[in-house]
Amino acid sequence: MFLTISTTGSPERPATDLGFLLHKHPGKAQAFSTAHGTAHVFYPEASQERCTAALLLDVDPVALVRRGKGKGRGGAPDAALAQYVNDRPYAASSLLSVAMAAVFKSALNGVCRAMPERAQEPLALRVEVPALPARGGAELVRKLFGPLGWARVDATPVPLDEKFPQWGDSRYVRLVLEGELRLADALRQLYVLLPVLDDAKHYWVAPDEVDKLLRAGEGWLAEHPEQKLITSRYLSRRWSLTRQAMERLELVRLAETDDLEVESVDNAVDETTDTEEKPVPLAGQRREAILGALHTAGAHRVLDLGCGQGQLVQALLKDVRFTEIVGVDVSVRALTVAARRLKLDRLGERQAGRVTLRQGSLTYTDKQLKGYDAAVLSEVIEHLDLPRLPALEYAVFGAARPTTVLVTTPNVEYNVRWETLPAGHVRHGDHRFEWTRQEFRDWAGQVAGRHGYTVDFVPVGPDDPEVGPPTQMAVFTRDAAENGKTKEAKAA
Repeated sequence: MFLTISTTGSPERPATDLGFLLHKHPGKAQAFSTAHGTAHVFYPEASQERCTAALLLDVDPVALVRRGKGKGRGGAPDAALAQYVNDRPYAASSLLSVAMAAVFKSALNGVCRAMPERAQEPLALRVEVPALPARGGAELVRKLFGPLGWARVDATPVPLDEKFPQWGDSRYVRLVLEGELRLADALRQLYVLLPVLDDAKHYWVAPDEVDKLLRAGEGWLAEHPEQKLITSRYLSRRWSLTRQAMERLELVRLAETDDLEVESVDNAVDETTDTEEKPVPLAGQRREAILGALHTAGAHRVLDLGCGQGQLVQALLKDVRFTEIVGVDVSVRALTVAARRLKLDRLGERQAGRVTLRQGSLTYTDKQLKGYDAAVLSEVIEHLDLPRLPALEYAVFGAARPTTVLVTTPNVEYNVRWETLPAGHVRHGDHRFEWTRQEFRDWAGQVAGRHGYTVDFVPVGPDDPEVGPPTQMAVFTRDAAENGKTKEAKAA
């Protein structure tokens, strides 16, 4: 297996800086032992104007067969089926990726103590892989590398036999990449995409492969148009690992869109840490009030937006009047807890068909949330920064437009009744604000007016004559004229 990396330079910034970045001296040929053979690093050319580093993996066929027996840990399906005649020792694959990660570990991580600034700068790079298996052909190679900043992606099919052109092309290509990228970015892309194009791995894919994929894919995989294919192939089509990786990549994408840290996005709050600890029945009263309002509205298909750990979804699932229940939350952790709470893996077919849990941000429109009878935002809005409320407002009332929308939120005036809550403090550390009854009424009235809804207000919990209830609920109902337009549109 063979791969070369070349760059150009000048007397001021010589191309031989590549040796510092790769931590391999251009004047030496070095050898490194791997589990399947020996990796050699050498420099076919090294001058101020041009420098080329070559990685040659000399695979030991006997070791490959011994380690590849069976389909368990270390087993490679291709090697197990064709132990003595196969392409494993010659064509670039996960064997080369693993060797590259071991030999160029510091470079792959973007670390260079001798030239830290140079490691962060784009270089004029040329990468060549003479024999690359490409299940999907040259077009797939271009789809995978094209969006990653390369100015040239040349995947030339290798004919089965040059003497017999009528036999057509093999599944191998000669890959040439040219462009200005950081060396670390180029190495990470190759580390992931070589086994993806081969569509096989020579070792057992364990759960820690998800972390490896996300580390190597940082900065490019979350936004890649072929993200799903890359993730599935890299993880050997293990469905559970692929789903886990896709969920974490979606969190990365959402965090990058809003210029936030991933941890601040995946910040679901367990309802028991909120008002349920004060008078314990309040969370139950809140759910009962929501169920009652949904019954009054005649809702059957319900969205729980910001479903958290699934308490309300669980209550809805127990009531046969609700035929379709969709829980949406941005937090992967919360959805995992909700799935365990609901025992989704053990539900009967009919029950399982009534409920869906989906990852999504409530500040983005989603056409799959249109057409529902009702949407519930229970103790959700106070977890958003105020400047983001208009985005949530439009996504729910302007785009999804359910017939009924229920919004509950703490009444800050009632906080004086919590003996253990210090004056001036909100009920939970993640609350960005808490509104008075008038502030909530003003906001709800403006939302209703902008989007063709009427709104009524319902107290939840004991209604104190001085400070009101602990929780306030707004019941938004789409105007009759708007409902008529919707029915006409559906009929058309």
